[in-house]
Amino acid sequence: MRRRLLAVLMVLMGAATLLLSVPLAGSYASGRTEHLLLQRRADAVRFADLADRVRTAADRAELSTEIRRYAQLYGAGVTVVDASGRVIARAGPGVARSSADDVLGRALTGRSTERLPTVRPWGPDRVVLAEPVGRDERVSGAVLLAVPTTAARRDVTVRWVLIAGGALTAFAAAALVAAGITRWLMRPVRDLDRAVAALASGSLQTRAVSDTGPPELRSLRRHFNGMAEAVADSLGRQRAFVADASHQLRNPLATLVLQLENVEPHLAPGPGRKEHARALDEAERLEELLDGLLALARVEAAAVERTVQDVARAVRERVTAWEPVFEASDLTLTAALPPEGPWARAVPDAVGRILDAVLDNAVKFVPSGGSVVVTAECADGETVVRVRDDGPGVPDDQLPLLTRRFARAPEHQNVPGSGLGLAIADEIARLSGGRLGTAGCSPHGLVVELRLPSA
Repeated sequence: MRRRLLAVLMVLMGAATLLLSVPLAGSYASGRTEHLLLQRRADAVRFADLADRVRTAADRAELSTEIRRYAQLYGAGVTVVDASGRVIARAGPGVARSSADDVLGRALTGRSTERLPTVRPWGPDRVVLAEPVGRDERVSGAVLLAVPTTAARRDVTVRWVLIAGGALTAFAAAALVAAGITRWLMRPVRDLDRAVAALASGSLQTRAVSDTGPPELRSLRRHFNGMAEAVADSLGRQRAFVADASHQLRNPLATLVLQLENVEPHLAPGPGRKEHARALDEAERLEELLDGLLALARVEAAAVERTVQDVARAVRERVTAWEPVFEASDLTLTAALPPEGPWARAVPDAVGRILDAVLDNAVKFVPSGGSVVVTAECADGETVVRVRDDGPGVPDDQLPLLTRRFARAPEHQNVPGSGLGLAIADEIARLSGGRLGTAGCSPHGLVVELRLPSA
């Protein structure tokens, strides 16, 4: 955004510089052309007066001498013609008839040349002007001057160079000012962007600290910090309540389980023993649920820096640790990994903790004789870890529910567990800047996919 804003300002300043410098350069060129016309018209008027007084051969000789000296001094071409266009006297370079016809026709009708082509650095090399000899109905001829524009073009070039230099200097100064203004405007915006990104990644203590920029952005910073304080306070109270409630319930629940176990020997055989066993199972399940809530609260409250981790090593360690459990359940657990890497940036032990939750679910739900394969690779700038099984799988409409808290399919209500394993794993993936997804596997089974930022 800073580059775009700076580009817009530069375009506007460039357009303003051109709109000021181009008319100024054009105005000077027109003024210098007008000055040239006035200078040379005075000479043409003098020659016209001399031609008007020509009566004898001596007068004609005087006229020829004057125009010859003038031509030698200024490098101009001078031609004197009579009313029929016949040349009376000539000196210097000749005048092209095509360029002189118009001005000559005007002069023979008694009108002087009032405008010349604008002199610019690239031309024209010569301009032609004419002055009538005599006045009104007594016009007896005309004087044509083919005037070189070398000096005028040099003056225009020098002035245009000065104007261009001034314009470039002004543009450079304005560009420096624009860069400073852009930096001043964008510094609080970048600070807010950094704070929003950190807040979205779970760092609830991050605040916007820049106190520069226009009043509107400073007010936005204060409002954002106030919102961040309110969000952090609300989430903190929520997590503290969950942790405190779970912790406070552990002791009476443990006492209840102990009392239920102590009561069992005193129960007489019959329906009462079955109800007692069911109550004890529910109490133990509730204890697991509280443990899961405490673990989730600790994960959500964690604000740990992300580090670079060897994903392949973490996968090998967890597969090795879970192999005995899978063998005891008559399941096969294998890993397919590249020779080196991949590496990812995540919170400490993120891959191991997530794999523990996923493999724990696989042990529970994959039937005996099934297999589970863990793979890791780099794809699209991310490190991808997949856990694929050949179990019964999950219906497509229930796949989005797997990472929700306490989610259970109707047919799995009696399976041990709290329903928080994948929810905790999903929270760890989110804190690591990644995501946890689920998908079906052909012809049957489930794929759990973990994507983390590649290191």
